[in-house]
Amino acid sequence: MAVSLVIEQVLNGLQFGIMLFLMSAGLTLVFGVMGLINLAHGSLYMIGAFSAAAVAGATGSFWFGLAASLMAAAIAGAIVEIVVIRRLYDRDHLDQVLATFALILIFSEGTRWLFGAFPLFLDIPTALSGSFELPMGIVYSKYRLAIILIGILIAIGLFLLISKTRLGIRIRAGQVDREMISALGIDISKLYTIVFALGAALAGLAGALIGAIQSVEVGMGEPVLILAFVVIVIGGIGSIKGALVGAILVGLTDTLGRFVLPIIFKSFLDPAAAISIGSALASMLIYILMALVLIFKPSGLYGRSV
Repeated sequence: MAVSLVIEQVLNGLQFGIMLFLMSAGLTLVFGVMGLINLAHGSLYMIGAFSAAAVAGATGSFWFGLAASLMAAAIAGAIVEIVVIRRLYDRDHLDQVLATFALILIFSEGTRWLFGAFPLFLDIPTALSGSFELPMGIVYSKYRLAIILIGILIAIGLFLLISKTRLGIRIRAGQVDREMISALGIDISKLYTIVFALGAALAGLAGALIGAIQSVEVGMGEPVLILAFVVIVIGGIGSIKGALVGAILVGLTDTLGRFVLPIIFKSFLDPAAAISIGSALASMLIYILMALVLIFKPSGLYGRSV
């Protein structure tokens, strides 16, 4: 097995993990601060992807599309929080699940009505097209490297936001005791709207970035949402650091599993069976990883013990 090929798969896993981090960072903020189970988070990911594809197609600029994904997802998130989510904070988790599941159906049918049932495609910008030669003769996609870099910069920005700013102090206080910060004169409703819009913008950005690698289609957010929930369970609810570490673990486990297991099974199975069985087992690895983490750390790697 060539070392360069293994490193390339590690980079693919890192890129996948960064995309999951953008998706799960907002989800863990919403769940950690508001205690809300938001199944519609994947729909915000889809909104970002469709907004980017539509605006980029109309203007010919990928960067305008990227900006549109952030704005459209943030606005959609703020509207959803004000109109629907705000009425669910004091309700049972079952009510939250049912309401946000209804939002999935509304967003899916609304997107199909606006854009049609056929997938859209988002072109990689010229500046990021092609490949970049890394040490050891590794040739890797410039665009995927850019996704990794963007994700790292956003992670640093979120750490600074949460730990160094007044808004971050309020968010952390809201995680611990929302009644107390409300009694201190903080507008908790406004804080919740900001947090929800921030999480939605990150999900929309993830959808736009991945939309240039795969097709943009209705329902694309739900499979990613499942993985995002796995990430926040592994990393710990409400922890940005946990979301980053958990996302990278999930990304590497999934990608390397799909690469290594078929090679192992080829030693005693025919190639077709090895690929089929190896891929099936690889898809289970992230859930096995989640189970192992929960056995030894029930609150997640960086979650607060209750």
